[in-house]
Amino acid sequence: MLYGKIYQSPLGEIFLESDGASLCGLYLEGQRSQIELASKKHQMNANLAIFKECKKWLDMYFKALKPNFTPKITLNGTPFRLEVWQMLCEIDYAKTTTYGAIAQKLAHKKGIAKMSSRAVGSAVGKNPISIIIPCHRVLGANQKLTGYTGGLEKKIALLELEGVRDFKL
Repeated sequence: MLYGKIYQSPLGEIFLESDGASLCGLYLEGQRSQIELASKKHQMNANLAIFKECKKWLDMYFKALKPNFTPKITLNGTPFRLEVWQMLCEIDYAKTTTYGAIAQKLAHKKGIAKMSSRAVGSAVGKNPISIIIPCHRVLGANQKLTGYTGGLEKKIALLELEGVRDFKL
């Protein structure tokens, strides 16, 4: 059974998804269809400890505070995506990196000459736990602001909330 809860944020509704013990999805408004959110596959508004923990984390974050904990997360994905998502977790609060830098680190880790930035971008775009797994901190070459599944305006707002201003539109 999957459980769902809506968190009201300054950026609009955020849909939290849990397996009952951990967070398995955090979607900004518009990332998932409203039909899917209301579907019968989610038991809505369950009073779960993980949702309270996520609310506490998000409340801190939206007050421009760096949360000092991470809610329990369960990720499902290909080995490549899981590796990319783990690298996203290593990007410090208020810092950014590029798709190319992540690709370069992955290539080095795997002992290969080169890794596709596009493949990294595709994996970043499939991140199921926005904000907490900070895909918004990944920029294109030369610090250029590129796509974000929640919308570029939300990516800009998240970066600015963290005090990041060194990106290019």
